[in-house]
Amino acid sequence: MSTATTAPSTAPAPVKGMRKNANVSGVPAGKNWHDARKPFRPAAGMTSFAKRQELRKQHEAIKEHEKELKEEKEAERQAHIQRIKERRAAKEEKERYDKMAEKMHHKRVERLKRKEKRNKLLNS
Repeated sequence: MSTATTAPSTAPAPVKGMRKNANVSGVPAGKNWHDARKPFRPAAGMTSFAKRQELRKQHEAIKEHEKELKEEKEAERQAHIQRIKERRAAKEEKERYDKMAEKMHHKRVERLKRKEKRNKLLNS
C-alpha cells in the first residue's frame, strides 16, 4: 500500500523587474523595485450614466433604510426614558403621600389625593 502525497505546487511569484540593488558578488539582494506597469487606459474606470444613476438610487435606498432604523432606535430610547421618568415621579408621589400619612389621618390623605388628581386633570 503506497500513499502518494501530492503537495500543492507553489510556483514562485514572477519577478517584477530588476532588483533595487545588487550585491558585489552578483547575488541579488534588496526588494523588488517597481510593479509591472499596465497600459494607460483613461476610459477604463468610466461607467455609463444609467449605471451611475442605478448606483446612486441604491445608495439613497440604503441611506433611507439606515435613517429609518436610527429613528426607530431613537424612538425606543425616548420611550424608555419616558417610562423611567414616569416611574420616578410615581415613586416620589407615593413617598410624599406616605410622609403625609405619618402626620395626618389616612382618610384625609385619600381626600387630598383625589383633590390633587382632579386639579392635575383640569390643569393639563
